[in-house]
Amino acid sequence: MSGPKFDEMNTADAGVRAHYQSYQRWLARQPDAVMQARRAEAEMIFRRVGITFAVYGDKDDGNSETGGTERLIPFDLIPRVIPAHEWDSMERGLVQRVTALNRFIHDVYHDQEIVKAGVVPSEQIFQNAQFRPEMMGVEVPGNIYSHISGIDIVRAPNAQGEGEYYVLEDNLRVPSGVSYMLEDRKMMMRLFPDLFSENRVAPVAHYPDLLLETLRDNSPAHRADPTVVVLTPGMYNSAYFEHAFLAPQMGVELVEGQDLFVKDNFVYMRTTRGPKRVDVIYRRVDDDFLDPLAFRPTSTLGCAGLLNVYRSGNVALCNAIGTGVADDKSIYPYVPKMIEFYLGEKPILKNVPTYMCRNPDDLKYTLANMKDLVVKEVHGAGGYGMLVGPASTQAEIENFRKAVMANPAGYIAQPTLSLSTCPTYVESGIAPRHIDLRPFVLSGKTVQMVPGGLTRVALKDGSLVVNSSQGGGTKDTWVLEDDSHGTGDSQSQSQAGQSQSQSLAGVR
Repeated sequence: MSGPKFDEMNTADAGVRAHYQSYQRWLARQPDAVMQARRAEAEMIFRRVGITFAVYGDKDDGNSETGGTERLIPFDLIPRVIPAHEWDSMERGLVQRVTALNRFIHDVYHDQEIVKAGVVPSEQIFQNAQFRPEMMGVEVPGNIYSHISGIDIVRAPNAQGEGEYYVLEDNLRVPSGVSYMLEDRKMMMRLFPDLFSENRVAPVAHYPDLLLETLRDNSPAHRADPTVVVLTPGMYNSAYFEHAFLAPQMGVELVEGQDLFVKDNFVYMRTTRGPKRVDVIYRRVDDDFLDPLAFRPTSTLGCAGLLNVYRSGNVALCNAIGTGVADDKSIYPYVPKMIEFYLGEKPILKNVPTYMCRNPDDLKYTLANMKDLVVKEVHGAGGYGMLVGPASTQAEIENFRKAVMANPAGYIAQPTLSLSTCPTYVESGIAPRHIDLRPFVLSGKTVQMVPGGLTRVALKDGSLVVNSSQGGGTKDTWVLEDDSHGTGDSQSQSQAGQSQSQSLAGVR
């Protein structure tokens, strides 16, 4: 996995990759003063709109009932560009992977065929903190558990020095970040409308429509117009901006636990016109906090009695309770085998090679090579609970070594990938910075997604940690449409750019 860095825009011999050439010609014509002014304008608008996230004192579980520090997510002016043929392959791989993961979760809570076949060890499931015995035998609409999946993709040079995409992590519980994808595109259209008439960039603005369609697809009620709500932990949650953004985009209510109640085995929300039955809850609250009668008794973030209604099939939860059993880092190494087991196919997207420290040989290798590896807690998230060996001091490595030795099953290790870089506009000018990509996969009657995703960028020179909580920023992600679409799409994209620019300008 080692080798020279892969630059998304420039080749090793200083040439510009074909899909970046139009943008590069435009960039070369831009005075530095103009780019500086646009950067300042973007920051001003993001502050005015309130595009922030909260950072907590320790690991962000998304459910702290005390406030964190509000931070602006830095936005970079230079987009990440993906050609159509690369996106088509990635999309096929993502559909394949999420389909297999949903099959796995259903199997876990029903027949457990994959355990019986010896493909996944039973202890990896039943001793997993995210396994919910309350979900055993529960039927969910369409056998879909992860309706909204955020799959983290990285790119690194292979043996031939070519950039190859790898899945780094599966986020299946309450994945966040799609609002930043949408706002980044709006910002680029506002600042540089001419770019969208010169480049055939696939649109992403219809994501809220696809999301609402997916949520309605999973409604258990046989009604023409099921009632959908977004359940948020509240304004102190790190992703509250996203919750408050998506609900009005879909034209549905944003609710907190106190707005809901259970009666006669149905869920209702309180409205000024009286109770209204709820059919689908897009929940942005972790399992532990959803129902104080079933999980954490002290939680004030959920709705008492919700689990019984859900088990009865009278309300849909998106994503389903217990979905986290499939996105634990200790389960990640088995996903390629899941794809073969459930679909009879070879994985289109590769995993990063992973050492499971619960295995004696893998533990021995990890302890001997910590300075060269990335070591992660299997339950860690947000860049916490992780050691990047090459960027760590000897003291940090030794402290982490003690933690791994004390609880080997709680850790995995991976090679330190030479993540691809993308030119990024930083204080000193344009410089390469490491990036990843989180596409969002929607599973309803069909599995679909918008062409693009959230590109996160490690703004610190040399850093491989792209998480916003660790100082990372975001970029607009362009998927270029191929020439077969005709000139109409280019014109409609330009019009969409003007429309979305006006939309952002009107937001307060």
